Amino acid sequence: MKENLILNLDNKDKLVDICNALSSPVRLDILHFLASKPAIISDIAAEFHIPLSSAALYVKVLENAGLIYAQTIPGSKGSQKLCGVLVDHIEIKMFPDMEEKKSSLLYQESMPVGAYFDYHVCPSCGMASETCYLGSEDNVRIFTLPSRFQAQLIWLSQGYLEYRFSNHFFESNSVNRIKYSFEICSEALGYNNQWPSDITISINNHEIGIIHCDGDYGDRKGHLNPDWWNPSSTQYGTLRCVEITADGCYIDGVHISDENIYSLELADDDFIRFKLEVKEDARYAGGFNLFGEKFGDYPQNIVMEAFT
Repeated sequence: MKENLILNLDNKDKLVDICNALSSPVRLDILHFLASKPAIISDIAAEFHIPLSSAALYVKVLENAGLIYAQTIPGSKGSQKLCGVLVDHIEIKMFPDMEEKKSSLLYQESMPVGAYFDYHVCPSCGMASETCYLGSEDNVRIFTLPSRFQAQLIWLSQGYLEYRFSNHFFESNSVNRIKYSFEICSEALGYNNQWPSDITISINNHEIGIIHCDGDYGDRKGHLNPDWWNPSSTQYGTLRCVEITADGCYIDGVHISDENIYSLELADDDFIRFKLEVKEDARYAGGFNLFGEKFGDYPQNIVMEAFT
């Protein structure tokens, strides 16, 4: 799954790197070539009739800009770099929305993926820490293990994980936006990039919408994955965003519900319930993999942010 980038003038360093990478006709041709399928650097050099050293430099610029990955793999004469495209859409919003400018971060909470408060899971299921599997695979009983708090990857084919986040920041503050972000993908046997799943998001027992995942991604190594992790298993997900405002709920910037900060009663209980669920009757009941800060592509847990 390729990423969509949305940038503005506040992302100066990133913009400079990307604009520099896109300023060369040869690098643009290389991007177009890699869009169809990954290739090693020697194949890129042969395709464009350029020296191997020049191809390596072009690839390095594209990699530094975050437009492609360059993964070291074994070759017939030592190691070689396999390159592929990471981004298929770039949007530059010259100036951030005025509402975003006015918004001020009040509180941030990073929830480890293993710190769920309630759960119901069906095999295939399991957990992995940064160093090993936690318990045995496809055994639902491991989800009560104390070691679950070390989990950096959790997967299940059906069921839910529910977390409880703090809401103390509502006291004496006018909160107008809550944002959740997390890395997630579907759950298939091994991996399958074409394995859709519909994941229901609930806040305080109110279903606010569905996150659709296109697949269980394993065509390349996740940037953060430890060396012991099986290369034939799930590797990475996509970063998804759920926002609750005074006007409604949004998934990845798209309005999906009229439920809001007030109707969801975020300040009324001692905590906020946040649930990810794959229902038995979902249109695409393809499970999910939920990534912690040491697995996948993004160095973060489930992050909640509150804004005034």
